[in-house]
Amino acid sequence: MTTPPQSPSFYDVVGGEPTFRKLVDEFYAGVATDPILRPLYPDADLGPATERFRLFLMQYWGGPGTYSEQRGHPRLRMRHAPFRVGPAERDAWLGHMRHALDTLNLPADQDATLWQYLERAAFFMVNTMDGDT
Repeated sequence: MTTPPQSPSFYDVVGGEPTFRKLVDEFYAGVATDPILRPLYPDADLGPATERFRLFLMQYWGGPGTYSEQRGHPRLRMRHAPFRVGPAERDAWLGHMRHALDTLNLPADQDATLWQYLERAAFFMVNTMDGDT
């Protein structure tokens, strides 16, 4: 008996690791100088955060399971709970992510799929509606 062929994952369709590497690198280039977001990263080096986010997105979209192998279940809200994430942080995050996504020049349907997920994730991570930063 043969196994029916699987359709390619979104990860594969958009170009695999190079695509997610560029997306996350572009995103963190913006975070590095952002007065709202940079204070949320206590480490001087953003490299470890960049790697974790890249591995998470790659796994989420059908790539290697390295994130879970190294870190266990994502538990996104729990992992972000120690940080104040309000509307200002969400909007800054989305601004840098929109720029990063635009650099990929993905076809409109792929761009929309990825953006809809990122937008939902950003709203999901808000843990305070306090407007003060």
